[in-house]
Amino acid sequence: MTKSRYIALIPAGGIGTRMQVSIPKQYIPLVDRPMLQIVLDIFAATAAIDHIYLVVAPEDPYIDRMLDVIPCNRNDSKLTVLRCGGTTRRQTVLNGLLAIGTDVATADWVLVHDAARPGLTSALIERLIAAVGDDPVGGLLALPVADTVKRGVQQRVAQTLDRAALWLAQTPQMFRYDLLLRALQAVADCTDEASAVEALGLQPQLVEGSIFNFKVTRPDDARLATLTLKGRQ
Repeated sequence: MTKSRYIALIPAGGIGTRMQVSIPKQYIPLVDRPMLQIVLDIFAATAAIDHIYLVVAPEDPYIDRMLDVIPCNRNDSKLTVLRCGGTTRRQTVLNGLLAIGTDVATADWVLVHDAARPGLTSALIERLIAAVGDDPVGGLLALPVADTVKRGVQQRVAQTLDRAALWLAQTPQMFRYDLLLRALQAVADCTDEASAVEALGLQPQLVEGSIFNFKVTRPDDARLATLTLKGRQ
């Protein structure tokens, strides 16, 4: 029986309008490298990852420059750049899955990770892979909610929610290729891969992630990410 492989798929087709910068946020430098480069290097350094597919916009003018100026700490054969990104995260991931269909097996695991989460580590990737194992659905990194959660209406508290069962979804989100493809083809309105799988009536496994694996969305996030990465160095 052929062993399933672990494939990283990094959607990086966005423009990051909330970051208030002139370039897509995945190319913003943090410490000594663009944020996207940091993410690629993390996956490249993780022995369990067999291949990395990076999905960028068709006319992305930055990716070649980034890889030429700051080479990855990787074997070139471990990274493939796909220029088929869409206008949404779902479309970018779906386009990427369709593009690699002849190169992967239906039972291979696909780990989708945000290009704007540079706080990921190899240890977190390995934790996710180990915890999911041969789970029939798959799973994702997530954090149990620690703060009190309020539901607001017109900036007034309408309700305090029970946080005991609440989690904050992170990435990677890890599913078999065939299941993930089927879910994204069937569900047009989804904010992440897990929600598409959930719409099929399935329940992905929750694997505890890390507070440092946050998504860089606004300028303050980039400053916090820089401090986190400096602390690791």
